[in-house]
Amino acid sequence: MSDFEELKSKIKQFSVERDWDQFHNGKDLAIALSIEASELQEAFLWKNPEDVKIEKVREELADVFNYAILIADKYNLDIREIILKKLEKNAEKYPVEKAKGTAKKYNEL
Repeated sequence: MSDFEELKSKIKQFSVERDWDQFHNGKDLAIALSIEASELQEAFLWKNPEDVKIEKVREELADVFNYAILIADKYNLDIREIILKKLEKNAEKYPVEKAKGTAKKYNEL
């Protein structure tokens, strides 16, 4: 079992042991993910980057990852596959020769 598969299994086990699967429909998981992403943003709000409390970032980022993994599991999505496909799509939209060093959106390149 890969490290990632082990993490995925532990996340699922945590939920199953508490009988939380009954609450984990796609909509509510997506909402929870959004809330946790907002809490991650809150860690940076009104702070200089060097003043951010890394422990808060660590905790909120873990929550974001947990919900993202639960969503992928709920819909039987292969996380590696969807990430690689998205990277491929983005590589087409943002070719290195046009996108390197700029923050412009693909339709502005």
